[in-house]
Amino acid sequence: MQKPSHFAREDSQEHLPTSHTQNIHTVNMKRRTLSGSCGVGVFVFAFAFIVIAFATPSWLVSDYRITGAKLDRLGLWVHCFRSLPDVNDDSQRRFFVGCRWVYDPFTTGYDEIRGFLLPAFMIATQFFYTLAFIGMLLSAIGVLVFILCAGPDQKHFITLIRSVGYVLLGAGVSAAIAVIVFAGFGNRNGWMPEHANNWFGWSFILACVGTVLTLVASSLFLSEAHVQHKKRIQFKESQTRFELVRG
Repeated sequence: MQKPSHFAREDSQEHLPTSHTQNIHTVNMKRRTLSGSCGVGVFVFAFAFIVIAFATPSWLVSDYRITGAKLDRLGLWVHCFRSLPDVNDDSQRRFFVGCRWVYDPFTTGYDEIRGFLLPAFMIATQFFYTLAFIGMLLSAIGVLVFILCAGPDQKHFITLIRSVGYVLLGAGVSAAIAVIVFAGFGNRNGWMPEHANNWFGWSFILACVGTVLTLVASSLFLSEAHVQHKKRIQFKESQTRFELVRG
């Protein structure tokens, strides 16, 4: 009378490990791994630094201890002068004082010195850093989807992570070109007056740090995509083995 119960216990024990193994594989399909979590954290700082550097006018600053300095500070889009003479006015009767948008259409004579304010290297810096800024905005959308909505069970989860990684890579490369160009030509003789008393400001430092962090975040997201791809393959193989065992 005890043999049927004995066989029932053996049958339940045979099925328990297989079910347990399947649960383990299901749990191992985490929403994101360590590289993904670190990538999100690094991206937050990179995004903040890139945006602040993009919007603030302290890429090049003048020594505040110098009295009578013509330049105060400048950024990608705003220039601030203490007393900049009109380079096209030989009589030196027109001076520009205060902060203005570089494309200001209202200040008399400002459009006439725009060629001086925006040489070729400055336009290149604006162009590449704007590309980096746009790339960071697009990446921010992808990162929010990655955090809030996407999961490993979704079809395009790995594609999303890989896309974020490549967009960040493009943004980082563009930002790197921008800061390298500005570093090479931003404080050269013949552009802003009294270049010996000027130095790169905190906005430019944030731009450099943000560039490095963007490239780091890119590598972390690409690593996350690789890890998630390997886990998906392993999970499918484990499901196949489970189906064979059940069959």
